[in-house]
Amino acid sequence: MSRGSFVFVLHSHLPYCRKAGVWPFGEEWVLEAMAETYIPLLDVISDLVAGGVPVKLTVGLTPVLLDQLQDPYMLFRFEEYLETKIAAAEADIARFEAESEGRLRDLARFYRDRYESVRRSFHERYGGDIVGAFRSLQEGGHIELVAGAATHAYLPLLARESSVYAQVRIGVDTYERCFGRRPQGIWLPECGYRPRDSVAGPPGSAFAAAGIDGVLATMGIRHFFVDSHAIQGGTPAGMYGARFAERQPVPRYIPSRPGFTTYLPYSVEGSGLLVLGRNERTALQVWSSEWGYPGDGNYREFHKRDSVSGFRYWKVTSRLVDLASKEIYQPEAALAKAKEHADHFVCLVERLLGEFHADTGKHGVIVAPFDVELFGHWWMEGVDWLRWVLEGLARSDSVELATAAGYLENHPPAGQIDLVESSWGMGGGHYIWDNEATSWMWDEIHSVEREMERTAASLASLTTAGGHDPGGPDTIEKRLLRQAAREALLLQSSDWPFLVTTEQAADYASRRFLEHKNRFERLLYALERADAMAEIERYLGEIEAIDAVFPDINPAAFAWKQGSASRR
Repeated sequence: MSRGSFVFVLHSHLPYCRKAGVWPFGEEWVLEAMAETYIPLLDVISDLVAGGVPVKLTVGLTPVLLDQLQDPYMLFRFEEYLETKIAAAEADIARFEAESEGRLRDLARFYRDRYESVRRSFHERYGGDIVGAFRSLQEGGHIELVAGAATHAYLPLLARESSVYAQVRIGVDTYERCFGRRPQGIWLPECGYRPRDSVAGPPGSAFAAAGIDGVLATMGIRHFFVDSHAIQGGTPAGMYGARFAERQPVPRYIPSRPGFTTYLPYSVEGSGLLVLGRNERTALQVWSSEWGYPGDGNYREFHKRDSVSGFRYWKVTSRLVDLASKEIYQPEAALAKAKEHADHFVCLVERLLGEFHADTGKHGVIVAPFDVELFGHWWMEGVDWLRWVLEGLARSDSVELATAAGYLENHPPAGQIDLVESSWGMGGGHYIWDNEATSWMWDEIHSVEREMERTAASLASLTTAGGHDPGGPDTIEKRLLRQAAREALLLQSSDWPFLVTTEQAADYASRRFLEHKNRFERLLYALERADAMAEIERYLGEIEAIDAVFPDINPAAFAWKQGSASRR
């Protein structure tokens, strides 16, 4: 008898990298994820479905990622990327053969075969259409696809209600265009939540009255996800470890909330939206730097590359040894460990749900959200681990695999909750995105928000609130306004402050941020000066060819106010 449900939530997002740099920062981020995560994940789900395994999975694909996965230029670049990887592996095979390095030669063959398999799946199994493959799985009832904010903006720190609406509205419109239906759920970027009437908003904020709830309800969203402490309080575990803990001035403890638990869903007071919370114990089993699965010594080491081809030929060995001391990777041993870890995870889920049922008599739920790029890209064996976890839970007598929407339909919440301001970032708050290194970015974002709202309202004749062009010729004024809206959205991407804080690609992120800001300002300057139209047309064409995201964007979204008519 089922004692509880398990909901896997795999969230996928990458910033807009099209024609914005290559190696080491830029388009390769998307191409790597396509080859190492998205196609292997589709293969796993498709194989399980073909084998009669009742797969249930919740997957989020952000609008800016969906746009890139369907872009002809990016698909052409992906073809080139696969050919380059296969050729590099062939060259390594010959090199290691000549050097009598048999183990490395076999690993080079392993990579060649892996990329050739990805290429076959891409062409023969999915017809070159990754987004269409996800759509087919949803239409078959195997997965639930949830919506996302347009460019993954960190919503709690936006100052204008219109900006939050634009992010969500464009996200919902993109979802409907890609998947032929309206979404039931949404993944809030970084699980960032801010309640209505919050007093912690940015200075001069016009966002507090409705909060995120009001915007989601306006767009017909039914459910979303938060981190565990937003529901039950306590010390947030966060997703990004304690690397920057010594720099964070905000207390990390939230008063506990007796009676509330992530093992149950809730209805959010004042909005009727449904919320599910991340289960901390299962999350730590994967994410913990101390004892999380991916740190096992048998798994492939991500951070050490071959100096010629760039392939990773080494295993973790131990997190206590430096890169020079890493041992040669052994795929068979790594897969055996992944199966062992999958079995352990299945038993953990069964035990936790069994204990909750024994204590309360209730049918509980474990919600386990992860960044999907962890599987296959960062943790190469993670896709195989995921396959075996899904198989194990599908066979379980005590656990019911479910999508988020399916679980909520069968087990509607009995209680209400007033959620606290939160994220799944370090410390459970906003620090990862707003700190001494990034505060200047938020000053610029808030300035652009105000200008975009003002401009969209003043040029209402160029757009309609219903999401369609009002007709007439596609004038340069319309094109300028649409492109300014794109630049405003791209500027708001949470990736830029995140990359600055984590020091992963700080210079690249700062440059991209300033590029979008400068493009926005130049486009608005041209809009406000009729005599500048002729001289700006060439520049506009250049920028439209680079920042080509959201081709059917409606700038009217930036003029929205609470209480105005929604698209519904």
